[in-house]
Amino acid sequence: MSNAFSALGINQELSTLLGRNGITEPTPVQKETIPILLKGEDVIAQAQTGTGKTIAFALPILQRVNTEKEQTQALILTPTRELAIQIKSELSKLAPTVGATVLAAYGGQDVEAQIHKLKRSPHIVVATPGRLLDHMRRETINIGKLSMLVLDEADQMLHMGFLPEVESIVMQTPKARQTMLFSATMPDAVRRLAQNYMKSPADVRIKSANVTLDSIEQLVYETTDRGKQKTLITLLERHQPYLAVIFCRTKIRAKKLNEALQDYGFESDELHGDLTQAKREQVMKRFREARLQILVATDVAARGLDVEGVTHVYNYDVPQDGESYIHRIGRTGRAGNNGVAITLATAYDKNNLLQIEKSIHAGLERRTIDGGAEAPGSKSTEDGRKGRDSRGDRTGVGRGRGSQRGGEGRKAAQQQERGSKGRRNNSSRSQSMATERADRAAEKAAARAGVRFGSEPDNPWTQLREETGGRQRADGRGDGRRSGNRGVSRGGDKRSGGWQGGRSGGAQGSKGGKQGSGKPQGGGRGRSR
Repeated sequence: MSNAFSALGINQELSTLLGRNGITEPTPVQKETIPILLKGEDVIAQAQTGTGKTIAFALPILQRVNTEKEQTQALILTPTRELAIQIKSELSKLAPTVGATVLAAYGGQDVEAQIHKLKRSPHIVVATPGRLLDHMRRETINIGKLSMLVLDEADQMLHMGFLPEVESIVMQTPKARQTMLFSATMPDAVRRLAQNYMKSPADVRIKSANVTLDSIEQLVYETTDRGKQKTLITLLERHQPYLAVIFCRTKIRAKKLNEALQDYGFESDELHGDLTQAKREQVMKRFREARLQILVATDVAARGLDVEGVTHVYNYDVPQDGESYIHRIGRTGRAGNNGVAITLATAYDKNNLLQIEKSIHAGLERRTIDGGAEAPGSKSTEDGRKGRDSRGDRTGVGRGRGSQRGGEGRKAAQQQERGSKGRRNNSSRSQSMATERADRAAEKAAARAGVRFGSEPDNPWTQLREETGGRQRADGRGDGRRSGNRGVSRGGDKRSGGWQGGRSGGAQGSKGGKQGSGKPQGGGRGRSR
């Protein structure tokens, strides 16, 4: 129980709070590093992604910070804004217990607002290198009395070219500080950094049979450049992930793929460096709350993200090296849960895959989309649901008809959930997701035809749907239509005040239970009436 953390030297208040948050047993990296860090010694910790490294350095910092002194005593450097926000969020849950204050400083935010908060001298600052150097040049932050320094995801900071910035920051901190370096991999550049700026650090390595997490099922699906998008969509429909992250090589590819998925009816959004900070935070908030099913991201934007419930990771583009591969697939299978990592590879990716296999000391199973193999990930999808259930988070919001229009979506989803009782299994969830995709495709088709969707009483489209029971004919035959070249048919399956679209061209009418026979109308992109 919480006594397991007390045995490591963590005070009773923090141990009790951890227990209330469902954290009762320390992970191996926490068991190894916490006692050393509480003594004030330097530590180099190498552990796989998703093993609890944040808690490993957060607890000793919170316990050792002197809240009676109004000065910045701990600095945590991270490679990305999203990771800075994430760490700050975790610290903010625990900091009130000891009376410590926490601030996150990163690019994309109003610098004047950050300056105002920095005047209060927060005890702990979580920052990205670029924005921290900006504050240092403005002399709006004082790190001259720093006693603790953390370099989190050190390998990725150096991989992203932050070595000069990191060295500049470290050299302006007191030499008597305690330095903690945490990393999933330990390349030579990280070793040299530790050798130059750390004092006889304890070397903690959490050993495993594989470099990657054992709880992640890793597969390669062989495809072609032209067929890659179709392969991905087929896999998404087959696997039905609870939450999924899809990695693309460039911002442009991420944007185009997200648009394609949205056109097909998936609840997806993109995360990359071209988005404003406000948009990035909005996307991440929706993803964490499971109002998005799929996050299409670049390596830099999603680096170090820890989102509970991610069951699948898809490498739409093969990572450039083993290090990137490890960090990508580490977004799933976290905190002891199972996960699935799938890489889509073409014939041109053969050498890259061989290098990745060499780096992770393991072979990757090859499959084809028509190979007849059973779809992986049912266990991990269930883990994603259970993980959120155990924390009291929303489950299923954003699935099926979860993202309702007009502000009554949450109530309707709850009513639907209560009505379904024990029938919420994979088949009903798949049917619900098919409904949502048909709805979204219809919205886009209607938008192209100049028709506005909405929940307003005077909306003609809404009235038409209510009067016709979801575009049902009087004779009970579904009026199936194809929306564009995607083959998304619209039919009328009237249920609980809504309507459901089919994809095969017809839908079951509510009158007489007759089978609708939808026929494609027009050519090209088709029309929606």
